[in-house]
Amino acid sequence: MRMFASLYDRAIVWARHRHAVRYLAGLSFIEAFIFPVMPEVMLAPMMLAEPRKALRFANWSLLFSLLGSLVGYALGHFAFEALKPLLASAHLLDPILKGVDNLRQDMQAHSLGLYIVLAMAALQPVVPMKFVTWAAGVVGVPVVPFLLCVLIGRGKRVWLLALLVRIFGERAEPILRKHIEWIGWAAIVALVLLALWWFLSR
Repeated sequence: MRMFASLYDRAIVWARHRHAVRYLAGLSFIEAFIFPVMPEVMLAPMMLAEPRKALRFANWSLLFSLLGSLVGYALGHFAFEALKPLLASAHLLDPILKGVDNLRQDMQAHSLGLYIVLAMAALQPVVPMKFVTWAAGVVGVPVVPFLLCVLIGRGKRVWLLALLVRIFGERAEPILRKHIEWIGWAAIVALVLLALWWFLSR
């Protein structure tokens, strides 16, 4: 199933538009909490077209990823609060609250491990950050460390892409297109492994 390839092609079309920077900002923003296509699919062709602006494009993407992660954080917090009556009526609230309390205790006891997981999730290209931003809001991860983890993880991604484009030039985009499906599904596997590592290390 080529779920990621069609979304990738759509992002490539946006990258060639005269308002590409705005589209990049919008994609980076919504990708941080809901959209399944990484901003790099726009960043790569934009950087290739104007290599001297590669770092500027990377920084715009990073800025709006940070803003989007705050939206995901808020959605996780407020959506959970809004759903509590419904969960209570379905007799699901108590076990969920127990799980959330356990996570909060783990966060206090193993905060460094939690921040490492957050930074690693931010480094993953497709799915994990959506779950992380929402879950961080539900559990109540401190906002400043949360943003620092996103900054570290996402910063490495976009700045590394800028470096790769400068090194490999026009070969970078075909490589990304060829492996987009593998990258997408590998990110899902990475999310599962991160979750297992977190729970087994408790």
